Amino acid sequence: MMPRLALGRLQVIRSSSATANALRFAPRAASVPALSRSFHLSNSRQVGSATKVPPVAGGPVAGQDAMTGETIGGADIDPSALEIELTSSPKPIPPSSKLTFGRTFTDHMLTIPWNSETGWGSPKIQPYAPLALDPSSTVLHYAPTLFEGMKAYKNKAGVARLFRPDKNMERMTRSAARLAFPDFTGEHLTTLIKKLVDIDSAWIPTDPGTSLYIRPTMIGTQAGLGVGASTDVLLFVIACPVGPYYSTGFKPVKLLATTSDVRAWPGGTGGFKLGSNYAGGVVPQQKAAALGYQQILWLYGEEHRLTEVGTMNLFVVLEDKDGTIELVTPPLEDMILPGVTRDSILSLARAHAEGKNTLDGLPAKFKVTERNLTMPQIVAASKDGSLKEIFGSGTAAIVSCVDGIGYEDALVPVPCGADGLGDVARVMLREIVGRQTGEIESEWSELVA
Repeated sequence: MMPRLALGRLQVIRSSSATANALRFAPRAASVPALSRSFHLSNSRQVGSATKVPPVAGGPVAGQDAMTGETIGGADIDPSALEIELTSSPKPIPPSSKLTFGRTFTDHMLTIPWNSETGWGSPKIQPYAPLALDPSSTVLHYAPTLFEGMKAYKNKAGVARLFRPDKNMERMTRSAARLAFPDFTGEHLTTLIKKLVDIDSAWIPTDPGTSLYIRPTMIGTQAGLGVGASTDVLLFVIACPVGPYYSTGFKPVKLLATTSDVRAWPGGTGGFKLGSNYAGGVVPQQKAAALGYQQILWLYGEEHRLTEVGTMNLFVVLEDKDGTIELVTPPLEDMILPGVTRDSILSLARAHAEGKNTLDGLPAKFKVTERNLTMPQIVAASKDGSLKEIFGSGTAAIVSCVDGIGYEDALVPVPCGADGLGDVARVMLREIVGRQTGEIESEWSELVA
């Protein structure tokens, strides 16, 4: 018999009317909440002072009936209702040198069901196991699925931390709104994720560059064919220990700038972390690999605008005529995923540029810009020497530098340091890792327990 633990449950009042509940818990479909300003929206997309700002995604969810004022059971994820079932057969934890990304998972998982009539069910931490899905489940036919990628780290003292989980929750609830999935308070899910990580804390590797990768996911589980908002949703969280992204040193990559395949377009879903955004990139990636390239540089439009690199955000470093170094990234608009690492790099770089927090290794004459760049501009900058660096950013690698771009039957050379890093990427890697592990004090680092 597996040992069972349970936290105290708050009393909730449920309406006896299933119809009333269905209205209360109906998925959102009217609008998608705006990103908070700290996600660095481009100036052309920011909300003006005269415009009513929508609520920030991931904020508190209303928990009272608008008509009666009564507490609505299931209106939001309730951490106090958590049930815990510990495994009776713990798995052996492999050494970090043997880890392959996404292949080894911890002993436990978190599940939280949702139904349009009853709302959010009780969260449960239970032994890691396969999911049981009806063959007609909506996720298997129409792909209503989203996910997040976040990490837990341990420092030299063995203290576990999460890095900026509030940003993951903000992005997750925005993605949920785009799929007409239910809303929830991001802090509530973060509390449950911390409990899961604490229970499986032995799985967090401690070698340099290692971490515990955490994958919160939501899928539509309604049984029955037909396109529409899913009346049943499952939110689950799994975790896997991961070794260093660059186990043998940093290796710059070569990109294929593709003009035949498009990752995202205005009005689409490129700015949301949906599972359907990723499957379409597999064949272009295979084509690039067959030509000797490691990643795709996604271009858009007749002018060949730069958007993203593989599944990462993109940064370009240029030098102005007066010697000022400019860090450029394409604006989010509604085509580019608001990466947490992207946001972190922009925050650090802007603080340096404004003299608020000078970073050793970055020049004094430094500026940060969100603007569109085109491949013809990159080609020209490579030729005249003003192109200093290109790198991608993301949760897995933090930064990944580029040393060449295949474009229109030619290889465009990109400068890169002898250690596989450019000057700006090297500083950003140091600063972000320091905050992830707690070596650098930061409000971005949250203790697990």
